[in-house]
Amino acid sequence: MENVNFNIPKEKFQFASRSDINHDKKLDTKPRSYMQDAFSRFCKNKGAVVAAIIIICLVLFAIIVPFCTPYRVDYTDNYFKNTLPKAKMFANTSFWDGCEAKEDGKLSFMYYYAMGQETGHNAVKNQEYKITDDGMYKYRLDSYHSTGMVYMNITLAEYASIQKYQNEFNKQVIYPTVNGDDRPKSSQDKDNANYYYQTKGTSKTEIVYDKDGNVIPVYSKYEKGEAALDGGYNSLRIEGKDGITADGKTYFYNYAFITSAGVEVRVNYYEYYIYNHTYVLKDGITEPYFIFGTMGTGQDILTNLSSGARFSFLFSIAVALVNMIVGLIYGMIEGYYGGKVDLVMERISEILSAVPIYIVITLLKYHMGGTSQALLLFLSFFLTGWIGMAGTTRMQFYRYKNQEYVLAARTLGARDRRLMWKHILPNALGTLVTSCALVIPGMIYSEVSLAYLGIINLSTGNTTSVGTIIEAGQRAMQTAPHIVIFPSVFLILLMLSFNLFGNGLRDAFNPSLRGSEG
Repeated sequence: MENVNFNIPKEKFQFASRSDINHDKKLDTKPRSYMQDAFSRFCKNKGAVVAAIIIICLVLFAIIVPFCTPYRVDYTDNYFKNTLPKAKMFANTSFWDGCEAKEDGKLSFMYYYAMGQETGHNAVKNQEYKITDDGMYKYRLDSYHSTGMVYMNITLAEYASIQKYQNEFNKQVIYPTVNGDDRPKSSQDKDNANYYYQTKGTSKTEIVYDKDGNVIPVYSKYEKGEAALDGGYNSLRIEGKDGITADGKTYFYNYAFITSAGVEVRVNYYEYYIYNHTYVLKDGITEPYFIFGTMGTGQDILTNLSSGARFSFLFSIAVALVNMIVGLIYGMIEGYYGGKVDLVMERISEILSAVPIYIVITLLKYHMGGTSQALLLFLSFFLTGWIGMAGTTRMQFYRYKNQEYVLAARTLGARDRRLMWKHILPNALGTLVTSCALVIPGMIYSEVSLAYLGIINLSTGNTTSVGTIIEAGQRAMQTAPHIVIFPSVFLILLMLSFNLFGNGLRDAFNPSLRGSEG
């Protein structure tokens, strides 16, 4: 290598002062605890953070919604079955508006169209429709108004109460009734109150139209001066207080028929529902309005789903907490002492884990049939649920118990309990925390599966299960798919979020396991 001489002028050199000499300085950063460091690593995992936010939202949904909705789990309504989801913000759209796209012939279409002509409660949304080239009618059927009119037998006191409500709020609940001879003859339609118009045919369901193409009402009526058959009806009249004049005579409609138990009336069920809940029951329900729709029993899906989710969260957390405590202690003893202790305890775990959960539940139901279903489920999960946590803890203790820092602590006189809780357990915490995080969705999934299969019935009183809703929706998949969609979406979000959340916890508490699936 060629030597190179550098000629540096003498004036470039200066003596250094003592103040220019750098010494070691005290670190300006503050020390972070183990938990702070783990939290910092967790926040860098965007997927885990998003999953945590979703889990928080699901938990808040389960806690808050049951207190915000006016419905209860045990609420049912025989006329609002399989009602479609409806959100007011989408009322003017074709999405989430409580309506179903239909394409029918004229007879089926006019059955619903005539409802709106009589009451203004349009079963055909906005009374809008299109006729196709092959003569079919395309429209959107409003599931909240498709019930239309119903015949009811009520007491005279309720009859007077409805009239008072009508006069006070100017809302028509009771409509003119129809004589028996003018009603359809078929067994399935003879009690159908929506046939207020003239019909023909053997079943008398084929509509007769006037020269203008309108239906012809066949309300029961009486001539002015004759005795009414409506038991003293004195409220709103669709024919007006002066009646209807035809052929030089004035007629009034009958609004009820006297029966042995009271009166038979013909009511618009939508308005009757509002009257019953706002004027009689005063239970906070102002109108039939179901954001997630209703089930085949008329139960509100939103209320049942949030209540079922709340039960699932509380139940799974309770089971996971008990299983974690028992499994942690059991696994610590196994892994730390090893040898014969581990051999005996591990054989016990293997025997218990070999018994399927379904057999455990069946045996408990057979011997404890009168016990609460929730308690049976808790005992079933507890008898074998702690084994997984025990096995994970055992492996981690085998991994860390012979490390140098543990041997050093033992040499300095640390007792077994201190070594287990202070030296080994904190290092195994990453894997254990991940296992605990995944226990909760596992318990929820198992509980949902058992309820779905009908092995456990958790729908008693004001309690329900997500699995029960899915099972009810499965039976009406083709006619009312919305019943199963919402609980399924909840379950999917829950499982995926907990999986990502658990992986994030694992990476945060034990960076050496980053990217592994253990």
